Amino acid sequence: MAKLFTAIKIKDLELKNRIVMAPMCMVEADNDGYAKDWHVIHYASRAIGGTGLIILEATAVESRGRIKDRDLGIWDDSHIKGLEKIVKYSKELGAKMGIQLAHAGRKCRVDSEQIIGASPYAFDNTYPTPKEMTKDDIMTVIKAFKEGARRANEAGFDVIEIHGAHGYLINEFLSPLTNKRTDEYGGSLENRTRFLREIIVEVKKVWPENKPIILRVSAEDYMEEGNHPEDLVEIINLVKDEGIDIINVSSGGVVPAKIDSYPGYQIPYAETIKKGTGLPVIAGGLISEPNMAEEILKNNRADLVYLGRELLRNPYWPLHAAKELNVDIKWHGAYNRAKI
Repeated sequence: MAKLFTAIKIKDLELKNRIVMAPMCMVEADNDGYAKDWHVIHYASRAIGGTGLIILEATAVESRGRIKDRDLGIWDDSHIKGLEKIVKYSKELGAKMGIQLAHAGRKCRVDSEQIIGASPYAFDNTYPTPKEMTKDDIMTVIKAFKEGARRANEAGFDVIEIHGAHGYLINEFLSPLTNKRTDEYGGSLENRTRFLREIIVEVKKVWPENKPIILRVSAEDYMEEGNHPEDLVEIINLVKDEGIDIINVSSGGVVPAKIDSYPGYQIPYAETIKKGTGLPVIAGGLISEPNMAEEILKNNRADLVYLGRELLRNPYWPLHAAKELNVDIKWHGAYNRAKI
């Protein structure tokens, strides 16, 4: 049996296979962050196609936490209804559902918002300079993540992912390239991890114990003075006992940097984090071939594999992958007549 199509259980999250749809910004919400029927169709298509776990795109816990206008929001109770509809239909079609709780920090491109960051430095000369967060700002954002987690649970999500990658707000605190603070939230690696730890502690107060929490990380900053996989191992080990169950491994985005990307370029980072933390990891990065995904799992380099653009190109990738790996899986309802 191909490992890609074996089940896995983490807490009460039971997945029928190891295929994960990565969070990808769709920029299809309205200007106030509300989901549309477009999102229902988009995600339900991947559920019909056999994806085991679908993680919704970066969903802002504050209005000023959006990356762009028309990003999804979860900063108000009124957002729950639209998200609940996405969850309902995709779960009925066989997928488990996650949502990425996010704050863009200094990488917010919404002109109407005053942006904030760990320190008052712009990402590059095309971005505005953020306001350095005060202690009150920090407490406000921590509460926003907590309330976002509560709303995600009310909407019926099976898992949440805390976005600590790609140069967004949590990542800005974690990386020495972007965190130049001199208070207890800056300086040492432990201090730079404090903001993340406090978010997790508050989120755990409202997120059910039986549902797992994923942490997405950028394992490599691609700058000598930045974070590297071994640093992320240390960071994760500082916070995992607060309630992190799975690590989703990505890289880059905290500062402009040249990245040599090729199929599987992030897999070694996932291996390092898996070995160094003892936690299940989701690995990916330009993976498009079923045999490549199978190799990663069979060689115990990761526990699950995420796909991004490949699932945009082909919502039914899992069905084709099963054929290529000689696995007989159930197709959905009326689609069964087209089974390969």
